[in-house]
Amino acid sequence: MKDFTATDLLGCYERGVFPMADARDDDKIFLIDPTERGVMPLEDFHVPRRLARTVRADHYQIRIDTAFEHVVDACAAARPARPDTWINRPIQALYRELFLLGFGHSVECWLQGELAGGLYGVALGGAFFGESMFSRQRDASKVALVHLVARLRVGHFSLLDTQFLTEHLSQFGALAIPRADYRRRLRKALEHQGDFYLLPTYEPGAAVLQAISQTS
Repeated sequence: MKDFTATDLLGCYERGVFPMADARDDDKIFLIDPTERGVMPLEDFHVPRRLARTVRADHYQIRIDTAFEHVVDACAAARPARPDTWINRPIQALYRELFLLGFGHSVECWLQGELAGGLYGVALGGAFFGESMFSRQRDASKVALVHLVARLRVGHFSLLDTQFLTEHLSQFGALAIPRADYRRRLRKALEHQGDFYLLPTYEPGAAVLQAISQTS
């Protein structure tokens, strides 16, 4: 996809498709439009009891958008259980540009000054498109997800797109919906503007859990 820009990528999100690559070292990008789409219902997000204790203990320091490129790098890195990745260098460059334009965001877990885990994605209108997450310490990506959901709820987002449904995401209440249903939800989410920064950056874990449990 020659000359594919960050603006083109935003247009893809608006249409309900997203980019992937076959491998880290393959510079080609293609677009995915799955027949079923993974979504995380923000109103029915489930926090497992043990994870809630970890969040409430503030084991990790949560930072927002302070190390976006480092988070993407960590998500793109090979792991023992996943020796290759769909995040190639052209995709990294596109998301770096989206971050500079104010659409890309990261939720980061820090421990003793080191990046322990996190996630990144794209905010557009009232939709957040989760791209990838990683952990170097126990539950770090899960804690980041909890903080993300609280941030989206407080910021009046209505859609959290997870792209695919995985067993990992199912424990939080994620589900797969047909393409047509997803596109209806997407159109509705794009009709309003969410505020990714409405929740204070250093909100303690107890307040984050309260924000998730409150009914709107």
